[in-house]
Amino acid sequence: MGILGGAIGYRLLKLLSSDGKTGCCDGSAYLGRSKLEVLLGPSIWQEIAGKKVIDFGCGAGSEATEIALRGAQRVIGLDIQSSLLNQGEELALERGVSDRCFFAAETDEKADVIVSVDSFEHFADPVGILRHMRSLVQDRGVVIIAFGPPWYHPLGGHLFSVFPWSHLIFTERCLIRWRSDFKSDGATRFGDVEGGLNQMTIRRFKKLVRDSEFELAGFETVPIRRATMLSNPLTEEFFTATVRCRLVPKTSA
Repeated sequence: MGILGGAIGYRLLKLLSSDGKTGCCDGSAYLGRSKLEVLLGPSIWQEIAGKKVIDFGCGAGSEATEIALRGAQRVIGLDIQSSLLNQGEELALERGVSDRCFFAAETDEKADVIVSVDSFEHFADPVGILRHMRSLVQDRGVVIIAFGPPWYHPLGGHLFSVFPWSHLIFTERCLIRWRSDFKSDGATRFGDVEGGLNQMTIRRFKKLVRDSEFELAGFETVPIRRATMLSNPLTEEFFTATVRCRLVPKTSA
């Protein structure tokens, strides 16, 4: 993917942003608002009331603690980064929900509801993640997923989206070289960057679900607000802001 690289591409990226600050995917869209409610709708609070909930890919714990505050009986925030788990524990204590909101790198508890927000475009092994989710949800439970932007969105490259679709125009090698000027983690490809970036498309996600132990109980592609008129089944890969869906375990015949 990408056609512009080499010294010319690198110099152009440096000219556009020398420090990697692009203003996209920085969370500012949710300032003063509930991210869960924006992405999943207000019905999410009825969905989790009195339930055991796992926030899969919980990050620093903002959503997990909100779920606890909004009436869940027990919440487990799962993440692989210990620093984020520590932040989650501190936030739960600060918000007064540490008696029912816990954080861990793994668990063997089964949940009634698994919530995953803005994570599926980052998982290094999404096939394995779906398999793991199935092992953690009750047979009559539900997995609620919202992720975006998907890969072909104008800003689907996250940090690499210096301008719309730039992550598709510049080569991966060129973008990584530009990033290495202000990041020192040694990443050599998109999947190596902090948080990971697996180039998840809508088509790929649907296939992953079809091949998993889940079936779709609901699926929606939310178009970019300013490009609603341009979004249709043929163009949704390019003009979808968020993918959201409900998964339920497949029933044996």
